[in-house]
Amino acid sequence: QVQLVESGGGLVQAGGSLRLSCAASGSIFSINFMGWYRQAPGKQRELVATITSGGLTNYAESAKGRFTISRDNAKNTVYLQMNSLKPEDTAVYYCNAEVRVPYGLRTSVGDYWGQGTQVTVSS
Repeated sequence: QVQLVESGGGLVQAGGSLRLSCAASGSIFSINFMGWYRQAPGKQRELVATITSGGLTNYAESAKGRFTISRDNAKNTVYLQMNSLKPEDTAVYYCNAEVRVPYGLRTSVGDYWGQGTQVTVSS
């Protein structure tokens, strides 16, 4: 089993900053992609940013220039530094990871999600 635990959400004023963290634990052979998604009330879950094990990043247009994703492979942890926050960034932020886990004498790849952390930006 693999668990993803997020932290760092909260209430911040527009223009402020927050840093989200997500630590993966459990029976992990390796982690490929890690990323952050968000879901605002009444809207579908959307991509915010992803990062590969080699450090290649991908951002949603809304995140470019304001958010930075990074990861510590030794700690199986991914971070999202969010600057210049806007009220429209208000959402539940979810951590996602594509994890290779031991499976008998082989390995298997699974997609895992954290429980989500609330980010609220006041105007």
